[in-house]
Amino acid sequence: MASAATSKIQLLKRSDEELVLAHLKRERDALMTFYESSPVMEKRYLRKEFQGGESEVIKDYANAQYYGVVEIGSPPQSFQVIFDTGSSNLWVPKVGCKHCGNPFFGKKHKYDHGESSSYAEDGGDFEIRYGSGSVSGFFSEDSVTLADDLLISAQRFAEVTDAGGLGMAYSFGKFDGILGLGFSSISIDNTPTVFENAIKQNVVDQPVFSFYLGDNGPGELTFGGYDSSKFEGDLTYVKLSAATYWQIQLDGLSIGDKFNAEGDMTAIVDSGTSLMTGPKAEVAKLATVIGAKRSVVGEYTIDCSLVDNLPDLTIKIGGKDYVLPGKDLIIQAQGTCLLAFMGMDFPAGGPSWILGDVFMRSYYTVFNYVDETIGFAKAKKNAL
Repeated sequence: MASAATSKIQLLKRSDEELVLAHLKRERDALMTFYESSPVMEKRYLRKEFQGGESEVIKDYANAQYYGVVEIGSPPQSFQVIFDTGSSNLWVPKVGCKHCGNPFFGKKHKYDHGESSSYAEDGGDFEIRYGSGSVSGFFSEDSVTLADDLLISAQRFAEVTDAGGLGMAYSFGKFDGILGLGFSSISIDNTPTVFENAIKQNVVDQPVFSFYLGDNGPGELTFGGYDSSKFEGDLTYVKLSAATYWQIQLDGLSIGDKFNAEGDMTAIVDSGTSLMTGPKAEVAKLATVIGAKRSVVGEYTIDCSLVDNLPDLTIKIGGKDYVLPGKDLIIQAQGTCLLAFMGMDFPAGGPSWILGDVFMRSYYTVFNYVDETIGFAKAKKNAL
């Protein structure tokens, strides 16, 4: 598989400074409105069914850091999207979309189906409900191009007419839309995913995509295989516990003998979440052990003078230990040190833990769509 023909997309990284400044802004806003915690932060779920129709509730992408280019239509129209293993639909804003940035900040690229010769009308309704509202539009079909040379024909995707549900996370974000890399089983209206269609249309050599996330620079998303020059040693694979999200079972999560996570250990590996998340009670214990304090928006900060001496975090998966040095659990900028863990209680049936970009920066991650496995290997530093 390592020698299979692959295609790569560069993933640009939103800076740690922006991430921390966004945290500070949420904190200021919460203090000003006398909320104990941010309503958006408290209402982020992964998926839930609503009476009267199917909908998806996922994170608000306030902490998403990596994004890259996808092209839609003929001739191709380019969009910056978050390649998100924690969701399964492709959506971009259409021309005339409401609450889709403005000319002065957060300007978005918008899809115009009238300019594409490969466009086909679908007309089905599309809606994702977020904690702060919904993102809505309608389905269409068009060609989608990944990495300049992977052409997927007749891909069903959503033209968004109103992105108000993502609030300021979208207005100020550097992304235009989302390209979900989860399974079609959690897709709105059971729409086949872009990658599933790439497999069916024999566009990729192998039913595999892989993430390398640069530490303080850009990352790389590889379709059709993996790049062995980006990691050390061998890949170790673990079977999914469910082919919905990229869901696995953790054997444990600990800090020496001072903290051992208790309760359900279901986890998803999620490229669309920068931070790690876990049950509120467990994250509170973890934060106490390392000396972090909870802010009014439910995030944790720590005295920056302690960072160099923080203990390691060990995550056990498939009987193997994956160690994250303590300093890698901190996002530091503007004199603030943000703990890259957030407490979040999901509805019944959802995962308890999310291994986000903080984990994926340390471990090269290979997603096999057909075998329903995830492979991990220690990522090389600065391998781009």
